[in-house]
Amino acid sequence: MDDRPHIMVVEARFYSEIADELRAGAIEALETADATYECFEVPGAFEVPAAIQYAIRSMDFFAGRRRFDGYVALGCVIRGETSHYDYVCGESARGLQDLAVRYSLALGYGILTVENADQAWARAARDRKNKGGEAARACLQMLDLKRRFRLFPR
Repeated sequence: MDDRPHIMVVEARFYSEIADELRAGAIEALETADATYECFEVPGAFEVPAAIQYAIRSMDFFAGRRRFDGYVALGCVIRGETSHYDYVCGESARGLQDLAVRYSLALGYGILTVENADQAWARAARDRKNKGGEAARACLQMLDLKRRFRLFPR
């Protein structure tokens, strides 16, 4: 049996080039930690919580537990001219936090909420803030905490 953590990476593809960079940062961090992973794409940040909910409900029949040990949420929301930004940011963050608390998930939050593309790139770029890698490392740190409380694997 493989004891390495298996991580679901969900990436919102609305800003595809930024999503690519966030995913690359997350994958580098997961591979460095010797974790396995599967990547899934959704249209935007609003859909990320639903994708994770689908995975939670999809049990690994043979192992009798969740298919994934941890979750990494990636995406970018850039403020526009309407209030749509506020709803997408608030609801995606709330949805993810609700899932994490309700199901004791190890969740790395890597959805950028920024004013413009320059801010997004400053946070997404692997040679700068590397928020994709940061989200993956946060997920792995939460898995370590779950182990300390004997909640992993589950």
